[in-house]
Amino acid sequence: MAENRAEVLTGAAVLAVALGFVLYATQGINLTGPAGSYPLRASFRSVEGITVGSDVRLGGVKVGTITDLTLNPQTFFADAVIAVQDNIQLPTDSAILISSEGLLGGNFVEILPGGAPDNLAPGDEIEDTQGAVSLISLLMAFVGGNPDKPAEAPAAPAP
Repeated sequence: MAENRAEVLTGAAVLAVALGFVLYATQGINLTGPAGSYPLRASFRSVEGITVGSDVRLGGVKVGTITDLTLNPQTFFADAVIAVQDNIQLPTDSAILISSEGLLGGNFVEILPGGAPDNLAPGDEIEDTQGAVSLISLLMAFVGGNPDKPAEAPAAPAP
């Protein structure tokens, strides 16, 4: 009987610790965007490496998060909703692109502010976008091969 009680108490302690880890891990997650933020929209050719909750950075500083990603069935582009901090006012000609933290790092969304006198309003769309660049495609282009097209034979020397 004492063994059963010890096993039950040990199991309860393990469950309590696991519940504590889950609560701690979910504390920082806010998928509706940070408090004091406004939504902007952008449409990307490719959002490879980006998910809901990914960082949005301006000058290397996190200023927002991705709150929604959907596929537009008319354009076949990925439509993103970005929550940007209220204290960040972006010009209407700003650009947004998907950048990589390095060869082995993850991707994030980077905002490049423009110089227009007018600012984007909540719900506006950032029209100047650049999607994710595939590292494999870049490497294949560098070595001279195109994965979608066979290599051409070298030209015969002139007589």
